[in-house]
Formats: sequence, structure tokens, C-alpha cells
Amino acid sequence: MTKQPAYRKYKTPERRNRTEFLGKSVGRLTKPLFGRRGMADGAIVRDWPTSAGEAIAKHSQPEKITYPGRERSGGMLHLRVDNSAMATQLQHLEPQLLERINGHFGYRAVARLRFIHGPLPKPFVTARKAKTHETSPARKRELAHTLDSVDDPELRRALEKLGEALPETKPDSKPESESNS
Repeated sequence: MTKQPAYRKYKTPERRNRTEFLGKSVGRLTKPLFGRRGMADGAIVRDWPTSAGEAIAKHSQPEKITYPGRERSGGMLHLRVDNSAMATQLQHLEPQLLERINGHFGYRAVARLRFIHGPLPKPFVTARKAKTHETSPARKRELAHTLDSVDDPELRRALEKLGEALPETKPDSKPESESNS
């Protein structure tokens, strides 16, 4: 019997000429990486804010899960915590936190927590916060006067909203085109 070349040992996936959901592709790519850290498909990292709660998730992040032997239950979750006060709080809340984590998995995946003190990595995507500012009564009067000629109520409301969102200019400042003339 002849020996197969190394490149023929592995079956290449069939090429598909159709689009695929990004979440499906990302799962295939991250599974080997998370699997080395004991996190299978990374569900605990991805769903940490929902399983632990927003307040706890702001100050902690799961690092890895280690299991005794070849088992996949009763593991130890290594949890990075950004300050020692939160670590102390989490020690007191450990039974409730373990219950929530195991409830997320659907079985007793984690039996103990181990806290690692250190800074949390910055999130990849930060939520944009809308700038809120109060529109002065003078600005509202100016917008109403400017928009008097607009008859369409929907367009008028949209333009008022836009005018209120734009930052106010100081009355003594002139646009650069006028000041350079």
C-alpha cells in the first residue's frame, strides 16, 4: 500500500459560492482558539454581561476554564478582576455567581472561581454616547423664525431636531470666510 502525501491527508472543504452569515464563520474561526482555553465556543466570554450581570461584567472578564482530568464539568473559572474591592465582593457573591454561570451553561460546568487581579483589556467596540445639551430659548426662537416658511410639518420637525442637535455658535464669532475678506 502506498503512503499518501501529507497534503492529501486532510479533506479540503467544498467551495461554496453563496454568502454565509458572519456569526457562523466567526464561530468556526474562534472555536479552536477558545477550545485551548477551555471555553469551547467562547460562549462564556461572549455572553458574560448577560450571564454575570452588567455591574459585574464592567469590572471582570473570564480568562479561562480549567477542568480536572478529561472531564467537562466541575471546572475552575479564572476571572480577571480590575480591582481588589470587586474581587472581595465577588468572593461574597460566589455561590450566586456560580449558580448564574451554570444556569447559563445548563449544567454544572464551573464549581470554583479563581480571581486574577489586573487591568481589563479595553473593549473592541465602545458604545457611542449621544451628546446631550440643552437648547437655549434664544436658539429655539431663532430656529422657529428660520423655519417659518417651511409648510410640511414632518420636514419642519426634522429640521428643528437637526437645528437643536447642532452646536450653538457664539454671536460674536464670524465664519472664517467672512473674517478673511
